Amino acid sequence: MGDWPDPAAMPAGLCRNCTVALPQLLPAFCPSCGQSTRIQAPRLGEFVQQFGGAYLATEGALWRTLKLLLIRPGELTRLYLAGRRKHYVLPLRLFLTISLVSLLLLRLTIHPDVDLDASAAKARPATIQIFGSRAGLRDGIFYCDDLPQWLCHRIQRRVDLDPLAMQREMATLGDRFMASLGAASFVMLPAFAMWMKLAYWNRRLRYTEHLVFALHLHAFWFAAMILSLPTIVWLQVPVLVAMPVYALLAMRRVYGGRARWRWLRAALVSLLQGATLAVAMTGIGIWVFLT
Repeated sequence: MGDWPDPAAMPAGLCRNCTVALPQLLPAFCPSCGQSTRIQAPRLGEFVQQFGGAYLATEGALWRTLKLLLIRPGELTRLYLAGRRKHYVLPLRLFLTISLVSLLLLRLTIHPDVDLDASAAKARPATIQIFGSRAGLRDGIFYCDDLPQWLCHRIQRRVDLDPLAMQREMATLGDRFMASLGAASFVMLPAFAMWMKLAYWNRRLRYTEHLVFALHLHAFWFAAMILSLPTIVWLQVPVLVAMPVYALLAMRRVYGGRARWRWLRAALVSLLQGATLAVAMTGIGIWVFLT
């Protein structure tokens, strides 16, 4: 494969990207590859736009998509599965955009308040509980009941700190836990889609179709998290009520069916997802504490 010609040495009237001859009446974009025909030195705003285009849904379709997401539960999923995919932000990109913003706001607004007091630390020795199993200090002696030996050794290295060092360690757990929530969502979301496929097994839908529903629903839930931040106290209860109601309405629009079966399916998915959430949060807590 030969070297690509120097764009500066190329004759006028050729596309600088694909070298196709351009019409005499110069169009704004190359009809072959779509690149702009008006090449100029990059501006700072272009770099900001490129970053936004890569990581956030910043185009005008975002506002159109958000409006539909918030006021018509399940409609985005229905339209996407019906084939209308260019008019709105794609499901994964929408989820990544909203979840990134909401997790960032959560980290900025939620800060654990830890009092670094040695006497208080001595009075409240560290105790770790994992599904009924316990480990910690009792009368100054480390104990570890019904846990694997390797895990006991890791926990002992953590709790065998002086009281102030232990409290400093605990002070960072909140921020480290919040930082891990984004990774946890990539476990919870596909699990939710799997439970939806199980609940609607008789519909013969592909797993990826349930995944689209999960992406849109979780995008709404992350948006609701923004409204339920500690700084907006009066909105917390309405938002908590709206989240399951929204899910039921979205299920009705996307999957249809009778109300009583929809409620039973929603209960089944909630039970399975709750168990998944408990395991995921426990795993994150252990990981954060031991690393």
